[in-house]
Formats: sequence, structure tokens, C-alpha cells
Amino acid sequence: MSSNISVLPSSEDQSNQYQNDIFQLAEYHGLDALHFKSDPKTGLRAIIAIHSTTLGPALGGTRSRIYESTQQAIADVVCLARGMSYKAAFAGLPYGGGKAVLLQPETISDRDAYFQSYGKFIDSLGGQFITAVDVGTSVKDMDLISTQSAHVLSTSAGHGDPSFYTALGVFRGICAAVKVKFNRDNITGIRVSIQGVGKVGFHLASLLHEQGAKLRLSDIDPIALEHCTTKFDAIPVSENEILSLESDIFSPCALGGVLDESAVSKVNTQVICGAANNQLADDGFGDALHHRNIFYVPDYVANSGGLMHVILGDNDELHRRIANIYTAVIDIFERSETADEPAHRIANAIAEEILYG
Repeated sequence: MSSNISVLPSSEDQSNQYQNDIFQLAEYHGLDALHFKSDPKTGLRAIIAIHSTTLGPALGGTRSRIYESTQQAIADVVCLARGMSYKAAFAGLPYGGGKAVLLQPETISDRDAYFQSYGKFIDSLGGQFITAVDVGTSVKDMDLISTQSAHVLSTSAGHGDPSFYTALGVFRGICAAVKVKFNRDNITGIRVSIQGVGKVGFHLASLLHEQGAKLRLSDIDPIALEHCTTKFDAIPVSENEILSLESDIFSPCALGGVLDESAVSKVNTQVICGAANNQLADDGFGDALHHRNIFYVPDYVANSGGLMHVILGDNDELHRRIANIYTAVIDIFERSETADEPAHRIANAIAEEILYG
């Protein structure tokens, strides 16, 4: 089944009070379309959100995880799709923003059939949506999708997993933040707390360790955490402690929404720069960070290296664009300081000017 919603962009002064109404949620985020697919035979329950196709076809990863409810999955995919529009626009890429979530069952009995069914769903949209890897999906899954649709990237025959390049962009963002907040051209001795050491968090920890940063790491997977702390001479920290631990940089690299009311009140850092999408549970929490003099590097600016790699592959143009993340972060900081406006609102205004004129 499929459902389309055509709406206009909404104003930023609305709040997340609309989370329980699908149409108001769509209006709040300026969503263009929302598509649903149910396939009882394979257990597939998929939602694709298309935020914008102004600059080109909507591009966004496919996230697979167990959600507490369908409403939670809808809220997640809608927010993620909007972030992808901003990410592509800010990065100067000719794509719109979209996202997909798979409401993963406890057990996928036939993964091949599951992702082939999902590939047919993507293909039914006629190229409006192009997907790639995200949390819970792999290059192998993209290969399965590609047997049913040409509208997929991050395949083994294409550019593969973008995780390292996402991490490289975040690393450039951290270096820029260190420059503007601490007036330093290196990160030796800088205390970085990383929340989540999955594929991207692992690569980020490696890059920071190579440059002499002091790392504190947390993850819900004790095996991954032990591996990273040993390899990078880091200190393991519990999920409850990582936010309040005093650090120079806090880097959220797990799932989004971590910066909620509780987190913003206790986070003990001068800079937040990470790989997770939608780190702010609400835009108002970005305002609160600004009032606390914490520089929040907008997530879709810092983590855009992965999107660039999905499109460009590993070449000189990719590395030039990732290097430009450093300049972009400094520009956002300077505009934020001059206007006394939160950094995420500065970045949003730039992206919206590109999207909407």
C-alpha cells in the first residue's frame, strides 16, 4: 500500500507536539510524500519518506531496526528525510532528501527474499527515491536490492560502504571546532568522548587516536567497546556517564535524538560534533546548547562525507569536498558568533535558501 502527502514547508516555531498526527508531522517537517509497504510473506514492513526532490531525486539510506511502534518509525523516517535534504543541499549535491526505515522483525527468516521484496518496493517509485546503506543494513543488502531495482547505491559493484568517509568528515568538523573554540591547529591531548563505536564511530576513534586525542568511549555492545578501548588506548565509559563526563568534544555516533532535555542539561563539554543523524531531539535543544556556550556542529554538515562518497566514490573530488567541511564549520561558527544565533539555525537557513530560494 502507498500513501502520498503533499504539503508546504512549515515554520520553525512549531514544536514536536504533532508527533502523534501523521499529517501535522508531515507539515511540520515539510514532507513531500510518505510511502508504506507491507509484505506478510517475507515479514517486510517498510516506510519511505521523500522530503524534497527540488534539487534532484530523493537520496537516503535504508535503516533497519526494531521499533517500539509504527508511530516511532514514522517520526524517525520523516525527521531523517528532512535532514537528508539539508545535507545534500548544504553539500552542493544535485539530489533531494529521502529516507527509508524497515520495521525489522525479531527474526528475518529469509534475508534474500526480504531485501528483494524491498527492492521491488523501491523500484515501484520510479526513481523518485534512491537508497544506500544505513544503520542495520549492509553492502550485501544493497546488492540484494539491486537485483530488483537500479535505484540503489553502496553496492559491492559500486562504491561500497561509506562509513570511513562519514567518519573522515566528522573528523574534519572536530578539527575545525578545535580551531575556533580552543585556537589550536592540532588535537593532541584533546579529550573526546564518543558515544557509539560501530562502523563510523570505530573509524572516527581511529582517526582521532592517530592524531593524539584522548578518547573516552561508550557503546551498548560490550565486545565492540572492549575492542576499541584496547586498540585505541581509550577509557571505557558507561552509557549513563558519557554525557556528564567532562570533555572538550562530545561526539554522538549512535542513533539520533540523544540531545534531549535531560542530555542538554547535563552534557559537560564545549563542542558537540558527531556522526549520528538528527542528534537534536528538537530544534529548541540546539538553542539551549547555544545559550550554554556549547558549539553544536550541525550533524548534517559534519557527517556529509558518507553521502559524498556514495555519489562520487573515492577520488580527488571527494577528498576536496570533505576537506571543505572544515571551512564550512568555521564559517557557521563565525556567523553564529556574529549574529548570536544558534549554529544549527545558521546552517538550516543556508540549506533552506538553497532548497526554497
